[in-house]
Formats: sequence, structure tokens, C-alpha cells
Amino acid sequence: MEHNLSPSRTDRKLIERNRRNQMKELYSQLNSLEPVLSVPDQLDEAASYIKRLQTNLEKMKEKKDSLMGMERADYTCKNSGGGTTAGLRSPQIEVIETGSTLEVVLMNGLDSRFMFNEIIRLLHEEGAEIINASLSVVEDTVFHTIHSKVGDSAHCINGAARISHRLKKFVQDDNEF
Repeated sequence: MEHNLSPSRTDRKLIERNRRNQMKELYSQLNSLEPVLSVPDQLDEAASYIKRLQTNLEKMKEKKDSLMGMERADYTCKNSGGGTTAGLRSPQIEVIETGSTLEVVLMNGLDSRFMFNEIIRLLHEEGAEIINASLSVVEDTVFHTIHSKVGDSAHCINGAARISHRLKKFVQDDNEF
């Protein structure tokens, strides 16, 4: 029986030695990155870094969820009490007419999820061709920029003014609710 335990014990010793050598190699790699710190300090620093990464990841997930509209009901409940909530902002629109081309810049909060879709729908109703649309988020403001072409004739240039008026009226009416 003692003979059977000996190879097993030898295997465990070998496995443990390999594990220690691997940890030693990892510590030396970590030490090459931060040579002025002692091993316990390096481990503490690495653990702190990992915790910061986890915290940042959670914040990014929350921000993503709010941008995707997952927290829309939460915003509505918080805002119904009359207080302001981060991410809630009255939409603003700027329409720049250049001949038959329109540049629409919509600025709204994280809560205005359907505003962009309605602007696109309105442009399509008016026969505008969407050339480019982009989105940027800065803190709690979402910037939508839409480039569209109305047409080349004089009638279409008047159409650009009409579309501009409709877009501004749409956003103004939406702000009243």
C-alpha cells in the first residue's frame, strides 16, 4: 500500500513545483511592468486594477442599457414626480438648408428613443433621400446628424423649406407633451 502512495505523492510534488514555478514566472512578468513595487504591493495594485475594470464594465453596461431603452420605465417613474432625471432632456433640432440638401442635427436626452425614427419617417414621407445618418453621445446628450437630399429642381428647394418647417414643428410639438 505504501508503494502505491509514493508515485501519487511524487506526482503531487511535481505538480506543486510546476505551479510554483509558473507563479514565479508570472510574478517576474508582473515585476517587469512595475519594477519599483514589492510582490505584495504588485498583487494589491493588480487586484485594484481588476476591481476598477469591473466597476467601469458595470457602468458601461448600465449606460448601454439606458441607451437601448431598457431603463425607460425607470426614467418615467422618476421624472413623474416633477424632479429632473439624468438623461432627460428636451429635444432640440437644427436644420441647415443648402440648396436641395438638408443637414438635420437633433439633440436630445438618452430618454428620447423614438425621436430619431420619427425624424427619418418624416423625411421619407416628404420624399427626401437619406444620404448619411450618424449618432454621437456626449454625457447625457445624444446627437443625431442626418444628411439628406431633397432633389435638384426649384420645387424641391421649396420642399427643403417645407421639410425644415415640418421637422421644427414636430420637435416643438413633442416638447409640449
